[in-house]
Amino acid sequence: MRFGLKASDSVSGFLDKGTNMTGELEFAGTLRIDGNFHGSITTADTLIIGEHAIVHADIRVGDIEIHGQVFGTILAKRRIEISVSGRIHGDILTPVLSVTPGGMLDGRIGMANDRPEQTTIAARATAAEETPNTRQDQY
Repeated sequence: MRFGLKASDSVSGFLDKGTNMTGELEFAGTLRIDGNFHGSITTADTLIIGEHAIVHADIRVGDIEIHGQVFGTILAKRRIEISVSGRIHGDILTPVLSVTPGGMLDGRIGMANDRPEQTTIAARATAAEETPNTRQDQY
């Protein structure tokens, strides 16, 4: 686990805006996609879907940050992070899911892993949720 360093700070590969690629993509390290991709993506490391990216793929990764659009199934061994501009149209499976308010997921979520007691949902509270007047102690 990295502390104080976002995966996007250490990108080792890049598919820039305006790039169109189709096929099977396998890589090591951190790759950022800002163009269009169709096919499948596999890595044990980190994939970053940039703000301008449109990805139609089945994805198997260690970690993924989504700032653009993804159409397909995502399996992440460690973490999926959906930013405010991120859009997923498909199913996901991960032990840790972080969605910034404004991010969108249209699909099913599976959060099982080998050790269910370690499954985590990370969420950031909006200002309205943080006020004591909106707290509900009864269900």
